[in-house]
Amino acid sequence: MKKSQFLVTSAMAAVLAMPFVLHAQRGPIPKPKFEKCYGVVKAGKNDCHTASSSCAGTSKRDGQADAWLYVPAGSCDKIVGGHLEAKQ
Repeated sequence: MKKSQFLVTSAMAAVLAMPFVLHAQRGPIPKPKFEKCYGVVKAGKNDCHTASSSCAGTSKRDGQADAWLYVPAGSCDKIVGGHLEAKQ
């Protein structure tokens, strides 16, 4: 292998390996934490089943007490009408 061909091949290998090296230095990306927030759902926009329905997207009315959405942890208490427990 000629010296110039070796340099080109080495440079290409370095360029192709760069994203992997940069990602490894960064470490794992932290996953955000979520919590269920009851009582803030608009009709038909809930994330999962309720006491009166079996599927996501089937809440009957706005603010239904047993319908919930996933929200970032710590934000449910800041939403008007939001609570962490299902109310009957």
